[in-house]
Amino acid sequence: MTPHLPALAAPVASGPASSFSGDFFDLLRRTGTSPFPDAAALSRAGGAPGAVTIGHSPSLSAEATTVISFHFRDGVVIAGDRRATAGHTIMYDRADKVIEIDADTVMAIAGTPATAFEMARTLAHSFQYYRRSQLQPLSLEAKVRALGRLIRENLAMTLQGVGMVVPILAAQHRPGLDAALGAGAAIPPTLYFYDALGAQFLAVDHAMSGSGSPAARSVLNYINRWSGKLARERDEREAIALALQLLEVAAETDTATGGIDRRTHIYPQVKVLTAPGGTRDVSVEEMREVLPGI
Repeated sequence: MTPHLPALAAPVASGPASSFSGDFFDLLRRTGTSPFPDAAALSRAGGAPGAVTIGHSPSLSAEATTVISFHFRDGVVIAGDRRATAGHTIMYDRADKVIEIDADTVMAIAGTPATAFEMARTLAHSFQYYRRSQLQPLSLEAKVRALGRLIRENLAMTLQGVGMVVPILAAQHRPGLDAALGAGAAIPPTLYFYDALGAQFLAVDHAMSGSGSPAARSVLNYINRWSGKLARERDEREAIALALQLLEVAAETDTATGGIDRRTHIYPQVKVLTAPGGTRDVSVEEMREVLPGI
């Protein structure tokens, strides 16, 4: 299920303390509505006599598994399987793990969906809040750091053993939005991956996350090394087909990754991000066309 992004309903108090700096996370802290627990408070509670701490249990949280992304000739493709598990139990086979944050930003999640969806909602609101309060879009670098900041703010839950999210972010500058780059200047989409503490890394060729990612990464490395045609040299149609093949490889080797199910019409979720057109969803019909075997 794709999370809905409800509008902010609470009014913001007037006065110097509520000046519009464009920092949505600061606004959440000042209004006491931060979606993530305070690490210091949780630590103090955990050390108090009789306090209840959250221990890791496979039954407590459903975990999304394999997401992949890589550059192709005209942009990047981001894809994810649909299975969510809790321990060894399949909880859901239609989970949406590739989330559009705005027209030029896509987040792919591996980890706990509840936490990841909350991060996606908060991230989308922060982009909108900055654009409306500062009358300009957030820069690419700021978008990348914003997700890292959310991951760090979730550190308390990560250290407790639940709620960990290790996402991938695909983002770009839309041509003409950044005056410093000149009119019509186009920046190709970029890929970033993160660790559990919020550090971000620029992915030159590809980024993958989740329990099935080692198998998919190995196959993609083999293709780039020995096939004679790099993934970044392929057109959009070829890139979509390759993404589906990589997810099928992951599903064959990882029990927590769901493959294509023709009987129930379950297919991976695939999005394409290109400089001219922004984000585009790939339909099931298009998947069947580019990879007839499915």
